[in-house]
Amino acid sequence: MNSTHAVLGQVALGYAPLVSKSFDIEATRVTVFALRPETTPDASALLAALAEAFPARPVLLNVAHEGLLKGLLAAALPGNMKVEVPAFLLSDADLAAQAQVRGALLKGRSDAAGFKQLVLDLQELGGGPLPAGKSVLVSGARSAADFKQALDGGAAGVLGWTVHGEFEAPAVPATRNDGQADLQVIVELMSRVDQGEDVERLEQTLKRDPSLAFKLLRYMNSAAFGLSVEVSSFRHAIMLLGYARLRRWLALLLATASKDHAMRPVMFGALRRGLVMEELAKSMTDSEVRDEMFICGLFSLLDHMLKQPFEKLLQSIPVPERVRQALVDQTGPYHGYLQLVQAIENESVLDVRDALDTLMLGPDEVNHAVLRALHKAAQLE
Repeated sequence: MNSTHAVLGQVALGYAPLVSKSFDIEATRVTVFALRPETTPDASALLAALAEAFPARPVLLNVAHEGLLKGLLAAALPGNMKVEVPAFLLSDADLAAQAQVRGALLKGRSDAAGFKQLVLDLQELGGGPLPAGKSVLVSGARSAADFKQALDGGAAGVLGWTVHGEFEAPAVPATRNDGQADLQVIVELMSRVDQGEDVERLEQTLKRDPSLAFKLLRYMNSAAFGLSVEVSSFRHAIMLLGYARLRRWLALLLATASKDHAMRPVMFGALRRGLVMEELAKSMTDSEVRDEMFICGLFSLLDHMLKQPFEKLLQSIPVPERVRQALVDQTGPYHGYLQLVQAIENESVLDVRDALDTLMLGPDEVNHAVLRALHKAAQLE
């Protein structure tokens, strides 16, 4: 995605996964706020930007502006996109008819005919029965407890995150399993790379898990990273990239290698955090900073994934000092960028505005970075 879209300077974007009962990621929800509510951004221009970022993957559009929402429903929606329509707007007969034709999702409790899916906020779920004959998605989840409440209440899926709020270490330490053993191989490999050990020793470490070696090579050869030649072996990767760049791929592998199905939303979030932060750093001339910001975002959910606080985790996982400051001390030059990404995930336009002001970034720059990152992430998965 290389185009420039002027409409992205008029909106603030948020995103979240649609997570099924089995914790598969079924779609991405994109929330759109108009930065100047008195004006209506061009719906066709916005669709063009979104279509470039999401050429095939399912997208749900949550639009917090009535004029823009009507424009989207009147436009030619790509087949992979659906719009969420607030139930109170069904009093507009023309809009209701357009929404039905478009297969829109209805937001709020309603028995209106012609709509197969409802989106209810977590607070609306309550303890009563869900509307009969409807597939209900629950929005507003911010923790694993929110997910449990929604799924126990009969939701077909959840729009939100399992990982926001303070990390709480488990009361009982997790028992070691094969998945943790796989992750330990990557941690050991990162440590050896950090120490500059020779290629033979690095290869021996990686050979303990051929599936990880395969996944690492698949990442390196993906279109998202645009290498000019195919990487055929781990040794070849080191020759092409060098140790400094190899750390980046190992970080990506560590943040996406869990075999725990319940970790899929966490890995979804971690990959996108890393890519968004890297995209935000593209204007910086220092490639080391770009790689560090990628790792900072990517590792920002490792505490949830590995069930340990960062203070302990980063004793065994080598990270640059500026990354450690952001994750452990919540200070340093990268912390503000991490706060911006969290605000975008939370679909909080006020927090996004505050973060933009703090970092002195424009909304167009950030929104382009977000969409490029979401596009890249889909290519990697």
